[in-house]
Amino acid sequence: MGWVMGDRPLLIKELLLLLVLATLWGSSYTFIKIGVETIPPVTLIAVRTMIAGSILLAVMRWRGIGMPRDPKVWRQFMFQAVMNSAVPFTLVAWGEQSIDAGLTAILNSTTPIFTFLLTALITRHEPVTWRKLCGVVAGMVGICLIIGVEALDGLGTQLLAQLAIVAATISYAGAAIYGKNFKGLHPMQPAAGSMLCGAVLLLPVSLVVDRPWTLTPSMPSIGALLCLSVFSTAIAFTIYFRLMQTLGSIGTTAQAYLRVPIGVGLGLLFLGESLSPTAWVGLVCVIVAVVAMTLPGTGRLNPRN
Repeated sequence: MGWVMGDRPLLIKELLLLLVLATLWGSSYTFIKIGVETIPPVTLIAVRTMIAGSILLAVMRWRGIGMPRDPKVWRQFMFQAVMNSAVPFTLVAWGEQSIDAGLTAILNSTTPIFTFLLTALITRHEPVTWRKLCGVVAGMVGICLIIGVEALDGLGTQLLAQLAIVAATISYAGAAIYGKNFKGLHPMQPAAGSMLCGAVLLLPVSLVVDRPWTLTPSMPSIGALLCLSVFSTAIAFTIYFRLMQTLGSIGTTAQAYLRVPIGVGLGLLFLGESLSPTAWVGLVCVIVAVVAMTLPGTGRLNPRN
């Protein structure tokens, strides 16, 4: 989307919303880390999507906003749920059973890199520039440094958890591209629709795998789940789908590097986490990468792209 001088107040508003979104999602890693201490990942995410979808649906009814009736739109909601909530949410929750919330925030911050790569390979509407290519390289180096050379010793539980977070990040990137299909809808409609579809997918799995009636979650985990559902999901995804319509997929995923210091800082402050020296270097590489990927510029590698 192109912005002109007359759009500056609107752009400032959208960038402030981007910062709010980064804060809401940056805090989600801490909520998830606390939640999975006594609530299994599938059940945590099933309840998260159910509560968030129900809240959004109630607010929509109160505001007089109806849900689409077109089956095609609901199929799109279901696909978006798979790509943007059911699968990546569960992967992140599973991964955070083994790794820190701050580390998860860093790995998830590579979403703009994968968004650009998928866009260049599939939709091809983004220019392939030298700066963005350098950003991709820096991002991959950052991921390797964060995972660490100990990964070469074999596939351990922590490595698998880290790879799960990276897989979730790739899923988020695909969802950001697919989110363009919801132009013309009120932002709350795809947010509510995708959350409800995510709950439909995960609740049966939760009943079979976790048998939630046998669980005894702690009060901190329940509180974290409620905060995760209301703030980091219901409110956050309403903002997300609005920004998809105003800033576009690449611009919206720029909040990924804004949430890195938020996610890492909350993990250090409230969970007593720490980062290895190589992870700190990887963090710098990732931030450099996503900034390079999201700043506007020129200088294509291939004029045909």
